[in-house]
Amino acid sequence: MNIQEYFGRISFNKPHKDADLQTLTAILEHHIQTIPFENLSMHCGEAVELDLQSTYDKIVRKKRGGWCLETNHLLFWALQELGYDVCILGANSYEPAENGYAAEMNHLLLKVVIKGDCYIVDAGFGGSYQMWQPLMLISGKDQPQGPGIFRFMEDSGTWYLEKVKRKHYIPEHSNNASSDTPDMGNIRKIHRFTLEPRHIDDFKELNVYLQVSPDNILQKKSICSLQTTSGVLALVGWTLTEMKYNYMEGMDLVNITTLTDEEVEKTLKDKFNIVLENKLVP
Repeated sequence: MNIQEYFGRISFNKPHKDADLQTLTAILEHHIQTIPFENLSMHCGEAVELDLQSTYDKIVRKKRGGWCLETNHLLFWALQELGYDVCILGANSYEPAENGYAAEMNHLLLKVVIKGDCYIVDAGFGGSYQMWQPLMLISGKDQPQGPGIFRFMEDSGTWYLEKVKRKHYIPEHSNNASSDTPDMGNIRKIHRFTLEPRHIDDFKELNVYLQVSPDNILQKKSICSLQTTSGVLALVGWTLTEMKYNYMEGMDLVNITTLTDEEVEKTLKDKFNIVLENKLVP
């Protein structure tokens, strides 16, 4: 495992003498624009291993993506190698269908401390709720980024991450402007977490559960999403969504295409730079 090889994978070639915020921000941006959030392994009959060497080989050498347990674990290793004060945290994702947070910890994210300031860094949420820059861990402060305005709220040691939603402009729809979930207002809850440090082994049961439980979203849908310089690409099953952020004031442009089986493989290669070893069953 070699940090220069990781830098090559994420196309990062800037000077990085100091473990500072500027370098951290640049690494996160390169990471999320080159390493997709994806769960294709489980839809190709491949097991997802949690040890760092397997994750490194898959993402860096085979040029694949991964879910939060893989891509954030790889980023954790890279930041440690560069001398950052970084630790793993565990979060409970908000599940809109259930109108509440997951009962069990089901997301891995990172906390980085720079000159006494704490930042949350997450390269593994995917879709339109993926942060583009580190978020300062401060309660009640609006933190605008390309994807929208993020905000933490803290209550008795538990931190809640939320995002202000924008409307979607979908050209083929006659009414043209729609909110992704109009009944929920304009705030989307993302997850909650505490600052208790975790170890990758704390996620072993979750890693197994996600691969065997038919109830979870990752089993039900093949997902691959990648951040771009202007928005996000997402392939869910046979549906390709291309989103351009803030296309008009307070509105994101959304183009949706339904692909054939043959087009799925070509799209993974052309748009996500992924070539699978085994047959994908979307």
